Amino acid sequence: MTSEQDPDGMGIHEAGAKVDMGKDTFALSMGYFPNALAAINKESEFGAEKYSPFGWMKVKDGRQRYTEAMMRHLLKEFSGELTDDDSGMQHDVQSAWNALARLELRLKEETC
Repeated sequence: MTSEQDPDGMGIHEAGAKVDMGKDTFALSMGYFPNALAAINKESEFGAEKYSPFGWMKVKDGRQRYTEAMMRHLLKEFSGELTDDDSGMQHDVQSAWNALARLELRLKEETC
């Protein structure tokens, strides 16, 4: 028996039922941060072109190296340099991308 429920109390087999009560609502993140996520996507595309798609997930000591990269970009931003010479992207975008990369690697390690 399933524990999934329709938020309107409909039975699972009733026409119009959708058993999504309590499930994640990713639209919130998309709605909260549409511009930031679009910028992260551009940075992801740059990295995939420069290196390889999903290659960042296999970088040796990735969490430490992405932490260092994040901090380098933050330092450059705080020093007044807004744009990276190599990519043309803003340092805050690159910092955020590196923060997400290290977070993803940590979460992946915890589930393995």
